[in-house]
Amino acid sequence: MSAALYLTEAGCDVHVLERSRRPLVGRGAGIVLHPSTVRWWVQNDVRPLEEFSAPTRILRYVAADGSVAHEQPFHYRFSSYDSLYRDLLASLPPERYHLGCEVVGIDLDPRGGGVEAELAGGGRRAADLLVGADGIQSRVRRTLLPEVEPVYAGYVAWRGTVVEHDLSAETFATLRGAITYHLMPNSHFLTYPIPGSDGSVQIGSRLTNWLWYRNVAAGAELDALMTDRAGARRAVSVAPGAVADAPLADLRAAAGERLPPPLAELVRVTAEPFVQVVFDIEVSRMAFAGRACLIGDAAFALRPHAAVGSAKAAEDAWRLGEAMRAANGEVADAVARWEPGALELGRGALARTREAGERVQFQCTWSVGEPLPFGLYELGHSWLD
Repeated sequence: MSAALYLTEAGCDVHVLERSRRPLVGRGAGIVLHPSTVRWWVQNDVRPLEEFSAPTRILRYVAADGSVAHEQPFHYRFSSYDSLYRDLLASLPPERYHLGCEVVGIDLDPRGGGVEAELAGGGRRAADLLVGADGIQSRVRRTLLPEVEPVYAGYVAWRGTVVEHDLSAETFATLRGAITYHLMPNSHFLTYPIPGSDGSVQIGSRLTNWLWYRNVAAGAELDALMTDRAGARRAVSVAPGAVADAPLADLRAAAGERLPPPLAELVRVTAEPFVQVVFDIEVSRMAFAGRACLIGDAAFALRPHAAVGSAKAAEDAWRLGEAMRAANGEVADAVARWEPGALELGRGALARTREAGERVQFQCTWSVGEPLPFGLYELGHSWLD
């Protein structure tokens, strides 16, 4: 949707083909905001940042007993997928957003030029440019770069949210106003505030979003974890409410044994934790015949440690719109202008997030008190207050 909005601003006639049959409200969890993420809101006066994000002023490390081990200034804002999605959806004319339109094939050289998208159930959509913004399991990428496969990083992220007023006073006091980290051998845990399920940013009504990264061996162990209650093996994530009983029991038992009391409480009171596999995805190309391109996770999927996946996707989209504007709508020229910078950004971000993940999950060289590797282009680049 960001790409659709920026390309529309550049004078393009844009339609979004959304494979889901229903709007994507109520999905996802926390998102760290960067200037690139919120550029659309700022440039178009959509609404003030404080209305859809929660600020933090402190990076806090907690020790095994729950005491504060280290604190330092930290200026970021945290929002949620749902809050961002609703605003972007409201900015896009309804007739431009087509639900239930799953792309199953691409023809880069149809009769008459341009590109055609083949849709599930029949039908085709012709265009001058097809933007593949369809995520880690991108059908567009699999069609254009069938040799590229996600590479499992060796660990997963357990995730969940808890309404702040459901926390004990002691836990709330430990976490308030901060992004909180805890380091363990070959593992780490973090938590921060995000808007409530109704979009509220009032203290007490917000959600506390948490993530626990745990190493899981590829093969039978990972397969068992990613097999949901219905017996289906999920490739990327097992959604809230779908995680099987045995992995949930193991998670809660491990929380009581390994986590500081405030963080163990978060896991204990989360009704429906969910789990996501951590992948690396890297592509050698992002533009194809001047008629198709890949952006966001469809091109480079990053480990979450720099918190820039959404920011990189938004930056890809904005840069594409700027290239189209500079090329006066000449599609092939615009895509050629855009690709080198997008590749450079993706490769740099992937290298930093991969390094961070290896250090904290396997090498155990991340120390209490280190600044977080947040930043789209470099460490600390994207402070947002």
